[in-house]
Amino acid sequence: MAKNNNGANLGFERELWQAADALRSNMDAAEYKHVVLGLIFLKYISDAFEEQHARLDAECAQGADPEDPDEYRAVNIFWVPKEARWPNLKAAAKQPTIGKTVDNAMLAIERDNPSLKGVLPKDYAHPRLDKQRLGQLIDLIGNLLLGNEENRSRDILGRAFEYFLSQFASAEGKKGGQFYTPRCVVRVLVEMLAPYKGRVYDPCCGSGGMFVQSVEFVKAHANGNGNGGKAKADVSVFGQESNHTTWRLAKMNLAIRQIENNLGKEHADSFHQDLHPDLKADYVLANPPFNDSDWRGETLKDDKRWKYGTPPAGNANYAWVQHFIYHLAPTGMAGFVLANGSMSSNQSGEGEIRKNIIEADLVDCMVALPGQLFYSTQIPVCLWFIARDKRNSPRPRAGDGQGEGRDRRGETLFIDARKLGTLIDRVHRDLTDEDISKIADTYHAWRGKPSPLAGEGKGEGYQDIPGFCKSATLDEIRHHGHILTPGRYVGAAAIEDDGEPFEEKMARLTSELRGQMEESAKLDKLIWANLKDIGYGG
Repeated sequence: MAKNNNGANLGFERELWQAADALRSNMDAAEYKHVVLGLIFLKYISDAFEEQHARLDAECAQGADPEDPDEYRAVNIFWVPKEARWPNLKAAAKQPTIGKTVDNAMLAIERDNPSLKGVLPKDYAHPRLDKQRLGQLIDLIGNLLLGNEENRSRDILGRAFEYFLSQFASAEGKKGGQFYTPRCVVRVLVEMLAPYKGRVYDPCCGSGGMFVQSVEFVKAHANGNGNGGKAKADVSVFGQESNHTTWRLAKMNLAIRQIENNLGKEHADSFHQDLHPDLKADYVLANPPFNDSDWRGETLKDDKRWKYGTPPAGNANYAWVQHFIYHLAPTGMAGFVLANGSMSSNQSGEGEIRKNIIEADLVDCMVALPGQLFYSTQIPVCLWFIARDKRNSPRPRAGDGQGEGRDRRGETLFIDARKLGTLIDRVHRDLTDEDISKIADTYHAWRGKPSPLAGEGKGEGYQDIPGFCKSATLDEIRHHGHILTPGRYVGAAAIEDDGEPFEEKMARLTSELRGQMEESAKLDKLIWANLKDIGYGG
């Protein structure tokens, strides 16, 4: 059975979602999202706190102080002041003032934990939130043990948090897609770039999924497969997000996984308020807004980032591409999602910008994805992979073995993955583990290095596969007018020879066609005879 990669797969998360959603009443999913996720976050840090509190309580004779905040911070556990502890909230769940009680708890946690300042939702006392339902929600979440040591090691809360993000994205439709990139798409990017070590940058980070998957990637492959056998995710996270509520989601999403990050002190627009102007990243992973026409590009016409041409004010696609390139280290690599139009558009100078990027030999790989992967759009999208140095010289921040491979200068790999994926409901498609492996293995084999997903001996001997992948030269791309659509290069899939000689097949098919036509003629006569019997046959 194909495994669903769009969210967590825990057993209880679906039931929890259904119960929480039933308490939503008339609230919009966009508003309710923060109500639920804020409480889940609070329960998580409270569980971790209570477990450490009990441990310290048992060690009082040895000098431990269960009410010393430093005893918690020293082991990477948030300090929870008395008024914010879950037992106090649960005791007040049936009171009409429960909304104010939760708001005060959030304020107290932010006050005593500077890294969470301005992050937590604090509108539980708002009149539109039914206080009886809020109390029921607190009781529901209170029955789950999320933040104890065992569940922290299994990332129970992180996965449940991600599942809720995906469900809210689905409930919100197009609006939800602005903050959530489907897990399977993120996995393709991460498995192909293999960010073992270094600085990871996402200037439009949404709810932080790219960062989470980058860290999970290192942990999942911590067996010597490229990172020297280290289990610790040795990556530094940099990013920003223009939407304030989404920025808060990202901060919470990273906090529950104890991923240190620099997302700036507040939300900010990457084009007009670059919070990391001097950053040169080893990896850029991003899913920018598709075809954004409201990016105020007319005010940035002479920006230093536009090395390959001034992007049109009516579409930010090539502003994002050049922003990514600008922030790459000399041996850095970028993987990002764009609308399919970016591969072929010639409007408003976009074709010339794409040509300049191609002629600079920056495009390493292009992947065409199937449609229906995103909650925000039914249209198919593509993945771009940019390499600042195709010689594949070792990157100074890369893990053991990274940077080894062949010289790919003057070449670009095209992968047409539009036929992959499995429908998980009427309107949404998912890429299975096998699909992701097929794409990533192909890319790593082409680069001449073992895939992090491949077993012993894999990752060598790349071959073009008609209908799926093609390694094209710069001259071939010029021949196609600098259009990067994989379908133009991979050709049609080979038709399997069934072994039947052509002459015999034609004779058989002709005979079958004659028989079908004779049967059709008999049916026509019968229909006209029946019509004539009822007075309509003419």
